[in-house]
Amino acid sequence: MAKGRESFEKRRLEKVRDERKAEKRDKRVLRKTEGESDLDEAAIMERFRLLSERHANGDIDDLAYKSQRHEIFAALGLEDPAE
Repeated sequence: MAKGRESFEKRRLEKVRDERKAEKRDKRVLRKTEGESDLDEAAIMERFRLLSERHANGDIDDLAYKSQRHEIFAALGLEDPAE
């Protein structure tokens, strides 16, 4: 009977170990993709800053501002691109 419990405990420990490995792997992938998306997000936010400045200065009208703002927000995932 002792063999059965030891085997069960061994399988449980292996499962826990495999889950930890999977979590670490997911974190590595996430960190790698976050670094890339941070650059993209920074560029998009800079585009929005420039757009807002142009609108505040009166260089573009409200319709153009809203249209371009929607594109930027959709790229950031803040608005539905279909709208």
